[in-house]
Amino acid sequence: MGSDWTYAGEYPDDRRTGRNLLTIILVSIFTIGISFVLLATYGNILASGACLMAGIILVLSCYRLEWGFYFFIGMVLLFDQYAIPGFDSVTYGVLYFRNLKEISYLPANLPQAVVNPLELQLLLLVVIWFVVSCFKKDLRIVRVPMWGAAAIFFLGLLAAFAYGLRRGGDLLPALWEVRALFYMGILYVLVPQIIRTKSQMHALISVCIVAITFKAFQGIARFASLGFSFDGLPTLTNHEDPVFMLDLIILLFGFVLFGARTKQRTILLWLLLPLLMGFYAGQRRATYAALVPALIVFVAVIPRKQQKIFLKTLVPVVAVVALYCTIFWNSESKLASPVRLVKTGFGIDPETTGDRYYSNLYREIEKLDLAKSIQDYPLLGVGFGNKYEMPLPLVKIDFPLRDYIPHNEILWVLVKMGAFGFCLFCFFFNAFACQAASTLAKLNDPYFKAVCAMAVAAVINQLVVSYYDLQLTFYRNMVFLGTFMGLVAACMILDQRQAKPASEIQVSE
Repeated sequence: MGSDWTYAGEYPDDRRTGRNLLTIILVSIFTIGISFVLLATYGNILASGACLMAGIILVLSCYRLEWGFYFFIGMVLLFDQYAIPGFDSVTYGVLYFRNLKEISYLPANLPQAVVNPLELQLLLLVVIWFVVSCFKKDLRIVRVPMWGAAAIFFLGLLAAFAYGLRRGGDLLPALWEVRALFYMGILYVLVPQIIRTKSQMHALISVCIVAITFKAFQGIARFASLGFSFDGLPTLTNHEDPVFMLDLIILLFGFVLFGARTKQRTILLWLLLPLLMGFYAGQRRATYAALVPALIVFVAVIPRKQQKIFLKTLVPVVAVVALYCTIFWNSESKLASPVRLVKTGFGIDPETTGDRYYSNLYREIEKLDLAKSIQDYPLLGVGFGNKYEMPLPLVKIDFPLRDYIPHNEILWVLVKMGAFGFCLFCFFFNAFACQAASTLAKLNDPYFKAVCAMAVAAVINQLVVSYYDLQLTFYRNMVFLGTFMGLVAACMILDQRQAKPASEIQVSE
């Protein structure tokens, strides 16, 4: 089968029988295991359910690696890393992103377990891929774009981690700081090794659409339950959900402009209004700030023909938005709430920023503290695990890593890694964006073109949002971003394969 993963239906009878036997054995083992957990925990249903889910994930991942990967991405996008104030959500109560020792429904005998279910699941995928690869005679490792720049950046990240600990930094905060970026790096390399067919890429994006749309409807339902108001709450979704919704909307633009013939295009057209409403329910000023740069980059990388079509469509939309802003700029009605939210990002004037005044002031003081840290440690930074300097004290907020991770995570990289590390950071992401834009110009398949254009816009979207809010250290953001960055390499390989004559493909395989 060349570089493709072999499907279950393509195995000879003896190999298929072996897999079925393995599945039966695994199911039997986990049935017994769940019974044991029920007895050991005196009927703890949640603990037993977690074990059952772990067993299902293990079986699916062993049987079909891509199925396990879809499950992984769906869980990352569906569950919440942090609680949303004012709501007791099941998607947070699972505690998928918490260390095992902090998961309340598990047996309280794991005091040293500073690993979370996400990491265990990701490790499982990597191990299975490695084991399967060892037995493949014609293994082909897909080289990711700008792998040299990526390798140098992540080596710099490791060096800053070690340097921070050597300076007396704390290990646990250092791990909290860097683990999300390493998730991104692992997925950047792993995704093109797993996604080897167009149908697999289609299935992966379908999982993303379903999970992100669920979060949009979750925010809409909360908005409706509060009488179509925010009732003083800062947000009704996770901070990162509007980032994902914006990326999906840009993917829809790509499908339409490139003429991709896929049901996902029709589905996203029907979901456009719910996604926009979910984006609004998020109430994240950072995503409003990222909206224009992400669209500008999207337009810049698509071909001239698609640029003209998009701009012709965009002009009346911009005119309507401008008229809306003019009419409601000083209004206090519910219809004017998006305008008021945008206005709050323009400064620290209490009259302009309203109830966001103290949030803006906190961020401005935080930037001054970061600037002092950069001034004192310009080349190598303070290293991960060390607090940044606070010549101007900050008020206490409900965030245990406040002294280590600021809101502005672009400056945070400069503080932690210094000028050298920051250059590596900028070089990697800029090199990837340029390479992905170059790849887009060479692709033939409209579907791959749309995915590639969305990946470039997603990078810019993420970086802009990270300038205003904690995002580079959020697990969900980095998993999502690493996945779509990895899909660029998959798009390139699959498009080249489709362009080959059938006879040439058969000979090569």
